[in-house]
Amino acid sequence: MTQEAQIGVEPTEDAPGLLAGVVTGAAYGVLFLLGVVLGVVGGFQHAWYVGQMPVAAIAWLAVLFAVPYAMGRLMGGKLAALVPAVGWLLVSFLLATPQRAGDLAVAGNSAGYWYLYGGAVAVAAAVVVTRSTGSWLLKSYGRA
Repeated sequence: MTQEAQIGVEPTEDAPGLLAGVVTGAAYGVLFLLGVVLGVVGGFQHAWYVGQMPVAAIAWLAVLFAVPYAMGRLMGGKLAALVPAVGWLLVSFLLATPQRAGDLAVAGNSAGYWYLYGGAVAVAAAVVVTRSTGSWLLKSYGRA
């Protein structure tokens, strides 16, 4: 008796494809959460200065380029670089909007500008320079 029959699931030919789709979807979900975590941590930790220089905000630019680029390279496509970038953008710009109490996590000072606008350029550059190992559009289906 097979393992599928023991648990009451009939084996199908689509099971490996379905499992791959679920794993891929979960991976992209985790990448989005990674971008959200980067946005929350960066939103509260970007304002460290050394003298007049916002060193933490500038260091975050390197992180915000490296993480989406690395994820895109590891998963082999621009979408994997775009997903954490979108998570970061959503959270960071939300933290930069004034709340009802008047509080801001990302203030309108030099550190905030470097972090928000420099970070937006960094994640966009990471998505642009990430190479795709394969494109669904350029695949030749049905050829031997």
